[in-house]
Amino acid sequence: QVQLVESGGGLVQAGGSLRLSCAASGHGFSSYATGWFRQAPGKERERVASCSATGGMIYYADSVKGRFTISKDNAKSTVYLQMSSLKPEDTAVYYCAAGGRITSGQPAYWGQGTQVTVSS
Repeated sequence: QVQLVESGGGLVQAGGSLRLSCAASGHGFSSYATGWFRQAPGKERERVASCSATGGMIYYADSVKGRFTISKDNAKSTVYLQMSSLKPEDTAVYYCAAGGRITSGQPAYWGQGTQVTVSS
Protein backbone atom coordinates (compact mmCIF):
# COMPACT_ATOMS: atom_id res chain seq x y z
CA GLN A 1 0.00 0.00 0.00
CA VAL A 2 1.26 3.46 -0.92
CA GLN A 3 -0.02 6.83 0.26
CA LEU A 4 0.66 9.91 -1.84
CA VAL A 5 0.60 13.49 -0.60
CA GLU A 6 0.97 16.41 -3.01
CA SER A 7 2.20 19.87 -2.13
CA GLY A 8 3.34 23.00 -3.90
CA GLY A 9 0.17 24.16 -5.57
CA GLY A 10 -1.05 27.71 -5.36
CA LEU A 11 -1.83 30.90 -7.23
CA VAL A 12 0.67 32.20 -9.77
CA GLN A 13 0.62 34.75 -12.55
CA ALA A 14 0.85 33.71 -16.16
CA GLY A 15 4.46 33.15 -17.13
CA GLY A 16 5.40 32.10 -13.63
CA SER A 17 6.61 28.80 -12.23
CA LEU A 18 5.63 26.29 -9.60
CA ARG A 19 7.10 23.02 -8.44
CA LEU A 20 4.75 20.32 -7.27
CA SER A 21 5.99 17.58 -4.98
CA CYS A 22 4.43 14.22 -4.24
CA ALA A 23 5.74 12.40 -1.19
CA ALA A 24 5.04 8.70 -0.94
CA SER A 25 4.85 6.56 2.15
CA GLY A 26 4.41 2.83 2.38
CA HIS A 27 6.14 0.14 0.42
CA GLY A 28 7.04 -0.28 -3.18
CA PHE A 29 7.18 3.27 -4.47
CA SER A 30 10.55 2.75 -6.12
CA SER A 31 9.03 -0.11 -8.13
CA TYR A 32 6.13 1.92 -9.51
CA ALA A 33 5.73 4.07 -12.54
CA THR A 34 4.44 7.48 -11.47
CA GLY A 35 2.64 10.34 -13.07
CA TRP A 36 0.86 13.63 -12.77
CA PHE A 37 -2.69 14.14 -13.92
CA ARG A 38 -4.86 17.23 -13.87
CA GLN A 39 -8.53 18.01 -14.01
CA ALA A 40 -9.95 21.41 -14.83
CA PRO A 41 -13.57 22.33 -14.08
CA GLY A 42 -15.91 20.72 -16.58
CA LYS A 43 -13.14 18.72 -18.21
CA GLU A 44 -11.97 15.16 -18.01
CA ARG A 45 -8.89 14.22 -16.05
CA GLU A 46 -5.83 14.09 -18.31
CA ARG A 47 -2.35 12.69 -17.95
CA VAL A 48 0.13 15.54 -17.92
CA ALA A 49 3.41 13.68 -17.43
CA SER A 50 4.61 10.27 -16.35
CA CYS A 51 7.77 8.25 -15.97
CA SER A 52 8.83 4.70 -15.35
CA ALA A 53 9.84 3.28 -11.97
CA THR A 54 13.43 4.39 -12.53
CA GLY A 55 12.47 7.82 -13.80
CA GLY A 56 12.96 7.08 -17.48
CA MET A 57 10.49 6.54 -20.33
CA ILE A 58 9.15 10.03 -19.79
CA TYR A 59 5.87 11.14 -21.32
CA TYR A 60 4.47 14.65 -21.62
CA ALA A 61 1.15 15.79 -22.95
CA ASP A 62 1.59 17.98 -26.02
CA SER A 63 0.11 20.92 -24.15
CA VAL A 64 2.95 20.96 -21.60
CA LYS A 65 5.97 19.82 -23.63
CA GLY A 66 8.89 22.16 -23.18
CA ARG A 67 7.32 23.78 -20.12
CA PHE A 68 6.89 20.97 -17.56
CA THR A 69 9.49 18.53 -16.25
CA ILE A 70 8.79 15.38 -14.27
CA SER A 71 11.45 13.82 -12.08
CA LYS A 72 11.44 10.94 -9.62
CA ASP A 73 13.73 10.58 -6.63
CA ASN A 74 13.39 7.05 -5.32
CA ALA A 75 15.79 7.73 -2.45
CA LYS A 76 13.35 10.36 -1.18
CA SER A 77 10.22 8.52 -2.31
CA THR A 78 9.16 11.69 -4.07
CA VAL A 79 8.13 12.66 -7.56
CA TYR A 80 8.22 16.27 -8.75
CA LEU A 81 6.59 18.30 -11.45
CA GLN A 82 8.44 21.49 -12.33
CA MET A 83 6.08 23.80 -14.18
CA SER A 84 7.33 26.86 -16.02
CA SER A 85 5.84 29.43 -18.38
CA LEU A 86 2.47 28.73 -16.85
CA LYS A 87 -0.67 29.65 -18.73
CA PRO A 88 -4.21 30.27 -17.50
CA GLU A 89 -5.24 27.05 -19.23
CA ASP A 90 -2.94 25.15 -16.85
CA THR A 91 -5.37 25.96 -14.05
CA ALA A 92 -6.60 22.67 -12.60
CA VAL A 93 -6.38 20.31 -9.67
CA TYR A 94 -3.19 18.32 -10.09
CA TYR A 95 -3.04 14.73 -8.89
CA CYS A 96 -0.07 12.51 -8.29
CA ALA A 97 -0.48 8.84 -9.17
CA ALA A 98 1.56 5.67 -8.92
CA GLY A 99 1.47 2.04 -9.90
CA GLY A 100 -1.24 0.24 -11.81
CA ARG A 101 -1.68 1.33 -15.42
CA ILE A 102 -0.48 4.92 -15.48
CA THR A 103 -0.46 5.16 -19.26
CA SER A 104 -4.08 4.05 -19.39
CA GLY A 105 -5.17 6.51 -16.75
CA GLN A 106 -5.76 3.72 -14.25
CA PRO A 107 -3.11 3.99 -11.57
CA ALA A 108 -3.28 1.95 -8.42
CA TYR A 109 -2.80 4.92 -6.12
CA TRP A 110 -3.90 8.55 -6.21
CA GLY A 111 -3.00 11.55 -4.14
CA GLN A 112 -5.64 13.93 -2.85
CA GLY A 113 -4.81 16.64 -5.36
CA THR A 114 -3.42 20.15 -5.16
CA GLN A 115 -4.96 23.23 -6.77
CA VAL A 116 -2.96 25.23 -9.28
CA THR A 117 -4.44 28.53 -10.40
CA VAL A 118 -2.79 30.65 -13.06
CA SER A 119 -4.05 34.20 -13.37
CA SER A 120 -3.85 36.16 -16.60
